[in-house]
Amino acid sequence: MPGISPDIISHRLRVNPAVRPVRQKRRAYDPERYEAMKAEVDRLSSIRFIREVDYPTWLANVVMVRKPRKGWRMCVDCTNLNRACPKGSFPLPRIDQLVDPTAGHALLSFMDAYSGYN
Repeated sequence: MPGISPDIISHRLRVNPAVRPVRQKRRAYDPERYEAMKAEVDRLSSIRFIREVDYPTWLANVVMVRKPRKGWRMCVDCTNLNRACPKGSFPLPRIDQLVDPTAGHALLSFMDAYSGYN
């Protein structure tokens, strides 16, 4: 993410090496969804939030979901990748354990806050 050093935080997925990577076949989109998807990709690329990868190991399609009021929300279908990642055997934290430590912090979730997923 622009402005945030990878020395502060970085993330890697633990993917089962025995699982063969999946490249989903390209889906067909109607013109309205395609234009909305292209506009969102262009916007995220222009601010360097996402970047193009020449040789992806995993390839997932975009799913365009209509927002309740106006426009489209771009989601990624990571179904195959999720199946290849080991599942944690620990319970989810309680909501107060998640919310209380965020008090007073300006950046809570980069992607959600930037794209307005609330």
